[in-house]
Amino acid sequence: MDSISLWQLVALAAASTLVGFSKTAVSGANTISLAVFAAVLPARESTGVLLPILIVGDLLAVTVYRRHAHWPTLLRLFPAVAVGVVAGTLFLLWADDAAVRTSIGAILLFMTGVTLWRRRLAEKESGPEARKESGSEGEKESGPEAGTGPAAGDEGAPGTGRAAARGYGVLGGFTTMVANAGGPVMSLYLLSAGFRKLGFLGTSAWFFLILNVSKVPFSVGLGLIDARSLLLDACLLLFVLPGAYLGRVCVDRINQRVFDRIVIGATVIGGLQLLLI
Repeated sequence: MDSISLWQLVALAAASTLVGFSKTAVSGANTISLAVFAAVLPARESTGVLLPILIVGDLLAVTVYRRHAHWPTLLRLFPAVAVGVVAGTLFLLWADDAAVRTSIGAILLFMTGVTLWRRRLAEKESGPEARKESGSEGEKESGPEAGTGPAAGDEGAPGTGRAAARGYGVLGGFTTMVANAGGPVMSLYLLSAGFRKLGFLGTSAWFFLILNVSKVPFSVGLGLIDARSLLLDACLLLFVLPGAYLGRVCVDRINQRVFDRIVIGATVIGGLQLLLI
């Protein structure tokens, strides 16, 4: 971190702006930011630099979407996430940079495939009329109270009950501890549970604010956050604000189908970047 060039600093600044945008508009886009940080900085150390930036983004997102969180979903996820965070901490005790990048990239691509497969099954079961109605509802959603919870109730869409919550929760906790990559995993879970835009963003905002703050002691204990990483954070935090503003302006102009596709597409791109770096 002592030898960052000007162009590398520009790349980190752009990635920090994308953090703000992802927190208030398209959560899956955050994978691109973590891939940039992992490319510019050593993979393990990059997680410690990125964490405070993510927390600032979470605070901005909670300020905007705090009324749209679905707390039954959050309470169902947290026990499994705690298991994943502990597992991720143990993994970081011995994993090198290559192992971190490869593991997270593979998990992201695997979870994307699982989610697409399950969504296809749900579409076949619901039939063409239900798909048409769902798409119509997604396009109409734009009001401040729309889309607070999952479309199919507390248990989510078909196949996304407590067992799925445990699986996604453990993976989300593991990936967020290892490389701050829990966003895509939880994005895929919330999409598979049928969340609309505002409920998706509000639930994600509270989830990651609580989770990322709880990760700080672990990161400090592992030596991932120190005086040098915080100094770099101080240079990058201001770039989160314009990204968050841009995301808030754009989110109401994105219909539900486009929103889903952007989240999944950003997840795939981030996973491939981590595997190929």
